[in-house]
Amino acid sequence: MGRVVSVHAGAGDTLSKEARDAIEVELDGIVGDRHRGFFRENWKDDKQAEGVIRRNERHWSAVSVEELASIQRAMNMVQPLLAASLGANLCLQGVPDLSRLPRGSLLKFSSGVELMVEEYNPPCREMSEKLAAMHTSNSGEWIPAGAFSQAAKFSRGVVGVVEVAGIISAGDEVRVELPQLPKWLR
Repeated sequence: MGRVVSVHAGAGDTLSKEARDAIEVELDGIVGDRHRGFFRENWKDDKQAEGVIRRNERHWSAVSVEELASIQRAMNMVQPLLAASLGANLCLQGVPDLSRLPRGSLLKFSSGVELMVEEYNPPCREMSEKLAAMHTSNSGEWIPAGAFSQAAKFSRGVVGVVEVAGIISAGDEVRVELPQLPKWLR
């Protein structure tokens, strides 16, 4: 059983999110968050051509304390790497290999909210440049611009959609339910 360490939302154009005591989750995403909505415009390097309107599979994003610590060590950072500065909505603890959860996994919160994992959230160049400008290494040197992209491979967290709406608060328990074959196939 894992737990929610912190929750974040932000509607601005920055990559960061603000810490909150709780977030309200609706079927189209997190209230007050820039990724809310049933559809979105495709980004460069996405599945379809840039500018295409498609289903939004990114209602929320989550990272884990354990994976953030691993990235911080790999980047040799002085300051802690925080979920809010990565633009994550949820920071979880006690969810082993969060970034490797398969599509269809459910995050079931003690509040009753259920979130479904859609895909791994790969590190992006923009985030890597932002973190490099904000942080220094233990040796006092600036972090190289591509360091985050390299250090966060396969540990950047996951994104997904809302299955059951409600409120998620810091301190809530979370249980992972891996996808299963339908009963008629077992």
